[in-house]
Formats: sequence, C-alpha cells, structure tokens
Amino acid sequence: MADPATYRPKPGEIPTSPGVYRFRDAHGRVIYVGKAKNLRARLSNYFQDVAHLHHRTQSMVTTAASVEWTVVGTEVEALALEYSWIKEYDPRFNVKYRDDKSYPYLAVTMAEEVPRAQVMRGAKRPGTRYFGPYGHAWAIRETLDLLLRVFPIRTCSAGVYRRAHQTGRPCLLGYIDKCSAPCVGRITVDDHKQLAQDFCDFMAGDTQRFERRLTARMNEAAASMEYEQAARLRDDIQALRRATEKNAVVLPDATDADVFALAGDELEAAVQVFHVRGGRIRGQRGWVVEKVEDVTDAELVEHLLQQVYGAVEDARAAAEETDLDADGRAASRRETRDAVPREVLVPVLPPDPGQMSAWLTGLRGARVELRVPQRGDKRELAATVKANAEHALALHRTRRAGDLTTRSQALREIQEALGLESAPLRIECYDISHTQGTYQSASMVVFEDGLPRKSEYRTFSVRGPEGDGARDDTAAMHEVITRRFRRYLADRLASGDVELDDSDVSRDGAGARARPRSGEVPAEEPGERKRFAYPPNLVVVDGGPPQVAAAQRALDELGVTDVALCGLAKRLEEVWVPGEDYPVILQRSSEGLYLLQRVRDEAHRFAITQHRRRRSKGMTASVLDDVPGLGPTRRKALLSTFGSVKRLRAASVEEIAGVRGMGRRTAEAVVAALGGDGGAPDTTSGATSPAVTPDAGSAPTSHDGAAPGMLGA
Repeated sequence: MADPATYRPKPGEIPTSPGVYRFRDAHGRVIYVGKAKNLRARLSNYFQDVAHLHHRTQSMVTTAASVEWTVVGTEVEALALEYSWIKEYDPRFNVKYRDDKSYPYLAVTMAEEVPRAQVMRGAKRPGTRYFGPYGHAWAIRETLDLLLRVFPIRTCSAGVYRRAHQTGRPCLLGYIDKCSAPCVGRITVDDHKQLAQDFCDFMAGDTQRFERRLTARMNEAAASMEYEQAARLRDDIQALRRATEKNAVVLPDATDADVFALAGDELEAAVQVFHVRGGRIRGQRGWVVEKVEDVTDAELVEHLLQQVYGAVEDARAAAEETDLDADGRAASRRETRDAVPREVLVPVLPPDPGQMSAWLTGLRGARVELRVPQRGDKRELAATVKANAEHALALHRTRRAGDLTTRSQALREIQEALGLESAPLRIECYDISHTQGTYQSASMVVFEDGLPRKSEYRTFSVRGPEGDGARDDTAAMHEVITRRFRRYLADRLASGDVELDDSDVSRDGAGARARPRSGEVPAEEPGERKRFAYPPNLVVVDGGPPQVAAAQRALDELGVTDVALCGLAKRLEEVWVPGEDYPVILQRSSEGLYLLQRVRDEAHRFAITQHRRRRSKGMTASVLDDVPGLGPTRRKALLSTFGSVKRLRAASVEEIAGVRGMGRRTAEAVVAALGGDGGAPDTTSGATSPAVTPDAGSAPTSHDGAAPGMLGA
C-alpha cells in the first residue's frame, strides 16, 4: 500500500483548466481515469486525509503510485478523451458496464455490392445498418421471415451466393420467392440494392408508405380482375402489419428516443434502455455494473451515456478510415443518426447536462435533447423501463449471490495461507502438455480479481536447448518461466509511455523497479504498455516440489524477487511453496482452494488445446510445403485453380504461372518439386498426407504418469 503523500504533486503544478487525469500503480498500469472542470480542485480531493475518503477511493489512492493529467480546451473534449482512455486502458477502479448478455441485431450489409440481411452480434461494422437490439435471435428470424414476402432480399452466406452464381441455379429461398435471386440475374444488382434500401426504410419506421403502396397495387389488381395477384398482395399487407404489430406503439409516431432507467444499491446497479423509433419499441438492452468506485447516480448515468454512444463515435471514425463508396458512407451516416435519437430520457441528469447534450449533438449532427421525463406517456414508459431494471438486478443477484463476496474471501484466504503482503489480485498459472515428449506446449492463464482475463492468456512452444524440446517437465517449466519473465523485464524497460523517476530507482540488478512520476502528459501518447510488462502478484505452477523448484530457480536467475510462487499438486490438492519441506494444506471446502483449482484446471485445459493444435498441424504435410517462394496464399490459389495435386502435376509452367500471384520462376520451382523424384504421393483431397511422427510406434503418455493414450497436462 502506497502513501498518497509520496506521489502528490505540488498544488502549483496542477492547472485550473478542464482536463483528464489518470492514476497509475507502481508498475505503470493505469488503474483509474477521470475528468474535471478544474483539475486542481478535483485532484486535491484525492489527497486529503485518507480516513475521510470513501473506502473504494481509499483503495484506489493507496494502490496508485503516481497521477498524471492532460489539459484540454473544453469540457466536451474532456468527456471524449475520458471515454477514449477508459476504453484503451480498461482501468480496474473505473465503473464498467457489462452486458448481461450478447444482444443480437438485425443487420443489413449496405456496403456490399449485393446487400445481405442477417443476425449479427458483437462490434458494429462500417457500412452496415443495424436494427435492434432484440432479446432473442429467433425474434429477428421470425420478423425477417415475414418481411421477406414483401422485401425478398438476399439472406444467404457468401459461399452459397457464389455457388449459386457459378451453377446458375438459385438456392431454396429463390425457388419459394423469399429471395429475388440476384445471383442468377432475376433482378439487377442496382434494383436489389434499392430493395434492400426499402427494407431498411421500413425497419427504421417508415411503414405507412409501403402499406399504402401495396394497398394501391392490390386495388389495381382487383380492378383488373387479377384476383390471384390481389390475394398475394393482400397477404403481403397482412405480413407487414404482423411484423409491425410485434413492436408495441408506446409514444406518438414521430418520437425517436432512448429511455434509460437505473436500479441498484451501494455495491451494484442494473441499467435498462428501451430504444423507441417512430413511436415503437425497436429494441431493449441491459447492463449490470459493480460499483468499484464511489459514484452517484448522476455520474453512473454519465458513464453509461459515454459507453452507449461512444461506440457510435468509434463506428463513425472506423467508417471514415474505411474506403467506402458513396452508398456505404451514406449508410454509415444514417446508422449514426439512427443510433443517436432526438431525445435521450434518463432517470437523473448527469453532473453537467449541457456538455453531454453538446457531445451527443456533435455525434448525431443535429440537436439532441437530454432530459428527465416528468409527466405523460414518457414518464409511464420510464417507469416500465425501471421495473425491467429492478427485475434484471433481482435476477442477477439470484444467479450470482455472494459471487463478489466469495471472490474476495478466496483471495483473502490465499493471501493468509501463503503469507502475502496483499491479496493476489493478478494470478498467473502455468502448465505443460505433451505426448511422449513430442509437441511440448505450455499455457499461461491469467485471473484478475478472481475472474479469468482471457485476452491475456498466452501459449508457449517448448524448444529446449537443442530446439527439439525439454528433457523433462521441470526443464520445460524452467524454460517457460524464464521466457515469460525475461520478456517482462525487457518490456518494462522498453515501455515508453511511463516516465520514470530516476531518484526512485533502486539499482538492485535486473529486477530493479522505478516508480512512475506524477505530472502533465500529452493527450496523444504511445499505446498502453505491453501485456508482459505487468508482473503477477502470484505465480501458480501445476505440480509439486520439482516444478516449484524449477520455477523458483528461473525467477532467481532473473533477479525477480517481488513475485510470490506456489504449486498445486493434483493427487492430494496440496499447495507447495519454495524451500518448504511440507505443503500448505487448505481445507477442502476453502474458497481459496476452489479458486486455485479453477486456475489450475483452466491452465490444464488451455495447455491441452494448444498441444492438440500443434499435434494436428504436425500430423499433416503437403508436397508443396517445401517449394521455395511458395507460401500459404499461393498454395491455396494453386489448389483452388487446379483442384488437386494430380492436375497440378500435369500442368505446364505457363499454366501455373498464369495463376494469380505466381511468377515464372516460382512456377518452375513447383514443376521441379512435383516432378523431380517422380514418386511423390498423390493427394487429391487437399495435398496433405500423414507425416512421420517421432516415436510413432510408442503409445502416448503424459508428464504426470497418466495412462497410455492420455494427453499430458
């Protein structure tokens, strides 16, 4: 725990201008980002008597080792920069809104030559129009199935479309008139794009225009005594009405609004939003957040709006960087206007509603009104949204009852059992997997605050001193720990985004550490430090005393002395620490032991996955692999063109050189490689053949004495 007085900047150094500040820990990692109208006034609040601070703020300022700030011109710029830094650094003390599920959208890829309607999740792509989010994917498919009667746009994948275009026969949807079949020329590409645009207009709320158009055509067909056509148009009108009725009318037709509601307590909160377009609820979305910082409801609303509409800003920036045509750019602009409505209704106003409204107006390109509904239909709808938020919070508590408390208890038990100075907030676990010593692979999994951090998982291919693998598991563990922490030391020294205070550097060898220095920094900096530049609080190895001793020897050789180490042996679930003759015994019902087991099992799973991937790749070989100058892309192009190695062997140099990306010299090398010995095996199904595996006659075994046929852990 650091004393905030050790890194407090002098009051005269801090400007009184608006800006964004961030706290870093002793390793230079950003742990909190905030903004202020007056930087000096805001930062002074953090350096008062620690006993007077909220307990979460106490934890943050005592974890930090420096504070730095960036001055900006306006408060709106501060809002945008704060969102950008929170997204980049993912600080652990900032409130994080996590979707309670991955919501599906109905997406139309207007940037493609032949637009496609489909269900999409995840990040939004430039040039694609999105409608939703929906609660369930089946709701999208049901709506889409109704609308394809009237707007028969393409829904097939690129492979199905390409195959239909090559064969001249449409897919099943084309035969049953639920696709206009641009793949076989039943409709031109331009007409299909206009059809997709009409579909988007209908989904955006312009429903009456299409219903009136179909009604006029039905009356004309009936007047001409074309009763079958009139009946079909009647069914189309009914399909449009059924699709429209699925979204309840809650506000006047011209209303475009996002209605937010909040329900929670001191520890966590649930947020719900209804997306209303054209007076109808077009989508619903929810988040559950743990309050890791001391924030009011107004500040929660501010962070929420930053997250929801900041994604729109990111999508717009990505679209500007993408080489889109005029239609794609127009679709991107429409998507931005659809995503940011005319009205944003919130339960409480953010601390500075003027700057938030100005930011939203800049995103939409037109005025956005931010307010709290006081009466009428909008107030009633806000009450409905709040009821949904309260239900979501109750469901979350039921599913995760005691989860936060349980994780805190587990970390505290590990801290006490191993005699650590603080709880191990970052745990890394290592495991080795192999088959009879071949394809030796290792895994590194990371748990932060008791939860897996999958973006920081790593795998290692164990090389050994001769390049053919380590002699045993202890040597493999020594190599992996050495490589990981040698990279940590190199990345820490090479990191250029943290200014180090030379007066605070203890020159004690390779493991020396320098404390980050407080002060002003520019808004545009190099990216966040590399992931290996952050050490864990605790290293866990899968195994007993031999593996622990090998890992400790690697740390000692590198001079790393501030990382705790233990091993978890499988048989009796004993916890071994370096230099001890007897293990640390945790109770079977201990939450700390459960967490260590979960970390170990995750490392085991990840190591086996990597091992199987390497083994599968090593079990196949291609006769084209050794052709000089022939990489994976060219090999794929050759096999795609000729279909098999047999046909490729029969081709001439000129025919091979005619393949896209090939030159005459490479074509001659291919002919020489295929015909040089005259006895290369024929592999017509993809130019692969079984490779000779080391110890092919031996049964595979694992490093922990598992039965033959089992993978090593």
